[in-house]
Amino acid sequence: MKLPTSLSVERLLPARVPFGLRVFFRGAFLLLGLATIALALAVLQDEKERSYRNYQDGFRKNQAQIAAKLRHPTGQLVLLNPTAYDHEVTPLRPLVLPFSALDFDDRNKAQQAIEMAGCLVQYPDAASMCVAVGNNPFAGGFIYAVGSFNSGPLVSHTSGTLDLGLAHRARITVEMRGQRYRWIAPFQAMQATEEGRNVSPFANARGRLVGFVDEGPITPASRPVRDFRGWLWQDGRCLDGAPAAGPDCARRSFVSVRLPVELFREALFSKGPAGIVWPPADLDQVKVQVEMLAPGEGKPLFDSNADGATAPFSWAELTPLLLPGEKLRIRKLGIADTSTEVVSLSGVETTERSSPLIAWLIRRLQVDGYDAPVTSAEIISTPLGRYELSLTGDIRSVNKVLTAVATRVSWFVGGMLLAIFMTWLAIELRIIRRITELTRRAATVSKGVRASDNLATVDLADLRGGDELGVLAGGLQDLLQRVNEDVRREQIRVAQEKDTWHAVGHEIMSPLQSLMVLHGNADDPAHRYISRMQQAVRVLYGSASPSEAFESTALNVQTLDANEFLSHVARNAEAAGIPGVAFEPLTQAVTVRADEYSLEDVVSHVLRNAERYRLPGSLIRITLSQQAQEGTAPEAVIAISNQGPQIEPGLLDKIFEYGVSDQPDTGAAGQRGQGLFVAKTYMAKMGGTITARNLGSGVCLELRLQCATG
Repeated sequence: MKLPTSLSVERLLPARVPFGLRVFFRGAFLLLGLATIALALAVLQDEKERSYRNYQDGFRKNQAQIAAKLRHPTGQLVLLNPTAYDHEVTPLRPLVLPFSALDFDDRNKAQQAIEMAGCLVQYPDAASMCVAVGNNPFAGGFIYAVGSFNSGPLVSHTSGTLDLGLAHRARITVEMRGQRYRWIAPFQAMQATEEGRNVSPFANARGRLVGFVDEGPITPASRPVRDFRGWLWQDGRCLDGAPAAGPDCARRSFVSVRLPVELFREALFSKGPAGIVWPPADLDQVKVQVEMLAPGEGKPLFDSNADGATAPFSWAELTPLLLPGEKLRIRKLGIADTSTEVVSLSGVETTERSSPLIAWLIRRLQVDGYDAPVTSAEIISTPLGRYELSLTGDIRSVNKVLTAVATRVSWFVGGMLLAIFMTWLAIELRIIRRITELTRRAATVSKGVRASDNLATVDLADLRGGDELGVLAGGLQDLLQRVNEDVRREQIRVAQEKDTWHAVGHEIMSPLQSLMVLHGNADDPAHRYISRMQQAVRVLYGSASPSEAFESTALNVQTLDANEFLSHVARNAEAAGIPGVAFEPLTQAVTVRADEYSLEDVVSHVLRNAERYRLPGSLIRITLSQQAQEGTAPEAVIAISNQGPQIEPGLLDKIFEYGVSDQPDTGAAGQRGQGLFVAKTYMAKMGGTITARNLGSGVCLELRLQCATG
């Protein structure tokens, strides 16, 4: 046997590393630095073009979004009341609604109208209130107060009772043009019975607010104000959604009131030279206070002058929609091309720091159409006139934003260039020079192997050290030595194993041939088993390993009656040391394609496994069935099951691999995890399959073979 020899460095020609290797590394790092700069410039160019297109798209979308907001009743509310919230939110001042009037008698319509218009002033206790007038002086020449608040069950005022403090009531005060109006309106429930049944005081409540002029105590001669109209509704469920069942349950109440204002009515019927002016010029100077009082003289349930009120939609909500540099102008168009500017808004300018050098570089990058102005105009119509929406963009903001972003990113680019330079310097000084020497010596190993078909050792003692390359040099030398030793041992082992298999096969074959002479009659029961043993020896004779031997075996596949075959196996199982095997043959013949000896080996291996794990005294059952699926040939299914422990789910497929066994002492017991491997190999060569599955009380192994046709 030829074993590896050791070759020294002196016996081999020196392997030369070209000087161009250093040039290659230096050029690679130089190109890497240039590529980094070029990539940064390309990204800037692409980002500028992308930012310009995005700005144009965003500008159009922004203009459409602003126009859509202003066309919505909420936006029209702002157009009709441009200066409504130049002062404090409270006391409340009437707003001009984008509707001609409010259907205040209908809760759903009134609530939907004020929510759509966005005129509700919100309060910290979840209450809300909208004070407004309609945009039509004849239909909406009233002040509407519509909102909601929380309260306990409503207490109704009884007709004829002069003390209004015994019921829930509204107190409303209006101050305008030096005059002060004040009403007190008790709640009067509309129904006390329903279909002859008493209505629970905790059900949905609905009733009128009957308005009296609040000038002092109510007397029998006091009469309600004719044009004062008001309604009060209360939900039948608590705020938390539970059904109302007691006086301590707070519920949502909704109030809708129409206030008669004499000064408005006088203005409508006394036309001046300019005709009817609506809305009144001093509408934002009218002050309205709405209070909802519980029975008694306690604190109001709701006061529109309470602190913490939040104004509805205003111009301030449009400002965040504007990008830096954009300007929004809204003008009201008049007669004869006259116009009045309503508001002018500008986007908030960014103050982020940027590099002048990067700003100059970005300005030098060319983008098609970059110098074209970006403007857009649109007309919005309202019940009280037309408004021109003009939006002007500032394309320079693209440069500003991009410069700010590029300034932040430039630190990463600079850091990358510095890292490239430092990496090259470190590699040049600490790695490349030593790698060159190590490569030269390692090349001698390759030359030695090609020259003698053996491994070679080299002397790397001078390259050893405490760093990575030193460890690599030492490890390479140790590895070469170990490889030489392993190759030598492997060659010896393979040769010995091959000789052993030849010897074993020869020694077993001789007595088997003698036994075959003694039991040559085919009717002799021993004849069948001696033939199987001869076949097994032929499989293993001269082979390098059992797995290779079984996989390379060629089987003689013929037709076989599975009923007769399994009956024979079951009858002779006890003679083979496997008692208690039960098989019930089918009434009809089941012909399969298989090698009789190989199939008997498969069934024997499965039965031995079933015997090893079954419960003492239990039967091993063999069943035979035929299965056929549409479009496929029929199959014969041989199921072998026992009662005993189940197989772990993770081992159901692995048990058919060579050497797999759940017993730690398989080697000592003569078991090598080979039986089921042989079964799977033979089944595959016969065109069949073998699978395992757990049953409720044990394990079942299924053998599937193709049925013979014709």
